[in-house]
Amino acid sequence: MILTVAVVVILILIGLASGMLSGLVGVGGGIIIVPSLIYFLDFSQKQAQGTSLGILLLPIGILGVIQYYKQGEIDLKVVVIVSLAFLIGNFFGSKFAISLSDAVLKKTFAILMVLIAVKMLFFDKPKEIEKKPSETITHNFK
Repeated sequence: MILTVAVVVILILIGLASGMLSGLVGVGGGIIIVPSLIYFLDFSQKQAQGTSLGILLLPIGILGVIQYYKQGEIDLKVVVIVSLAFLIGNFFGSKFAISLSDAVLKKTFAILMVLIAVKMLFFDKPKEIEKKPSETITHNFK
C-alpha cells in the first residue's frame, strides 16, 4: 500500500475512532478497524483481519499474526500508524466513558452494534475474490 497523505489521515482516523470506542464501550478494535480497512482502503477481509490482529493482539495473538504475516496478509505500516493513533484515542475515549452513566454506555454500545449489523447485513456489496497465482488450479487434460 502506498502511504499518501490521504491514506495516512484515514489510518489515523481509524486508530483514533477505534481507540476512543474501545475506551468508551470496551470494543472498537475488530469492530471498527476491520470494516474501516475494507470500506475505506479496499483491504480484503483477510488483510483487514490480519492487520487488525497485528494492531491489537501481538502480545496474545502472536500465533495468529504469524500465520497472516506468512501469507502476506498484514500491512506493517498500517499496523504501526493505526496502533499509535489507537493508543491516543483509547486514552480520550476511556476518559469520556468515565463521565457517562452505565445506562448511557449500554445504549451507546447497543446502538453501535445494531448500526454495524445493519450495514453488514443489508448494505455490503459483494467483492470479487482475487486468487493468488499459487491458488490457481490448472488441469492438463490429455
